[in-house]
Amino acid sequence: MLPSDERVKNVYFEEGTISVDLVDGRSMTVPLVWYPRLLNAFPEQLAQWQICCGGYGIHWEALDEDLSTEGILRGAPAPEGKVG
Repeated sequence: MLPSDERVKNVYFEEGTISVDLVDGRSMTVPLVWYPRLLNAFPEQLAQWQICCGGYGIHWEALDEDLSTEGILRGAPAPEGKVG
């Protein structure tokens, strides 16, 4: 059995979704409406993501937005009121 590794490998956007590829080969895709700051961002801003938190997070400096692989795997949208 292969060990799971929930660190971020790649992030991409298409048709109203964000997809995150993990180091262990899994991919997660969720609707951008879960993350209003990302939904309302320009494509150039979305492209400026960085891996953070030891590989378990994604950060957008210009948008003041952070996502974790744990939160995405749990299906946790942005908390109420966290709108950019």
